[in-house]
Amino acid sequence: MRILHWHVHGAWSTAFVQGPHDYLVPVVPGRGPDGRGRARTYDWPASVREVTPAQLADEPVDVVVLQRPRDLELAARWLGDRRVPAVYVEHDCPRGEVPHTRHHLAGRSDLPLVHVTHFNALMWDSGRAPTRVIEHGVVDPGERYTGELERIGVAINEPVRRWRVTGTDLLPEFARVAPLDVFGMGLESLPARLGVEPARMQCLGDVPQDAMHTELARRRLYLHPLRWTSLGLSLIEAMCLGMPVVAVGATEAYEAVPPGAGAVSTRLESLTRAAAALLADHDLARHSGKRAREVALERYGLDRFLRDWDSLLTEATP
Repeated sequence: MRILHWHVHGAWSTAFVQGPHDYLVPVVPGRGPDGRGRARTYDWPASVREVTPAQLADEPVDVVVLQRPRDLELAARWLGDRRVPAVYVEHDCPRGEVPHTRHHLAGRSDLPLVHVTHFNALMWDSGRAPTRVIEHGVVDPGERYTGELERIGVAINEPVRRWRVTGTDLLPEFARVAPLDVFGMGLESLPARLGVEPARMQCLGDVPQDAMHTELARRRLYLHPLRWTSLGLSLIEAMCLGMPVVAVGATEAYEAVPPGAGAVSTRLESLTRAAAALLADHDLARHSGKRAREVALERYGLDRFLRDWDSLLTEATP
């Protein structure tokens, strides 16, 4: 198939474009939100090709994968009068008066709505939209865990702007247990905003994915402090690396992190206590990480993810 999809969610797209299809990714001048083009920090195959809006007018497209309300309007404008099958992926948890938040496709019965977690499907009011869940998949980074550094690794994009959503305000509590190494975008003012001394928090920035995986795996454990997220793919990737994880018990975390892989709780003291135990016992951390990897590969493996998507796309393109 020739699939048109926007580069909206880099980690999700990295798994999606591993399939046996041709992927058309819009690119616009300046690589803004309407067309970011190919990823710069993720490894995408040659089957992903950048196309301008003008080029799309003449490109054959079998199916469109929409991910934002704006994509509906862009697809209609850039593809012209062609009637191209489409599906819509909802990456995010509902916002506003949850659980009364109604999805913007709830009144449509002609466009398949795909949620990426069962939590999302449960919490969104999807109305008449034909709905299914296709859980995340990740490209296996390999078991890289060493845990040689008695430090806590965490990956958060824009933690200052997103603050309580990403659990940024919780980081000082963990910095008292061990130094934090933070990866992601928009970290420049983080230590000052939190009032954490440089010795207790190091911001390593937006590192290319492969290098980030290697560096994360050197840390003793992975911290997932997010309060309200669909399901952070960095959490699954850390588990695939063989890292033990300590996660705030919100949204899909209880489903994603199995017993014996670290700790999931809504009690901050339970999480800091678990982090301290993993930091103090390298063997426990290594054993917990192996359990995390085993379950992550079974549930979020790339083969299952691509099979599920191929099945849906085949249904959508009779």
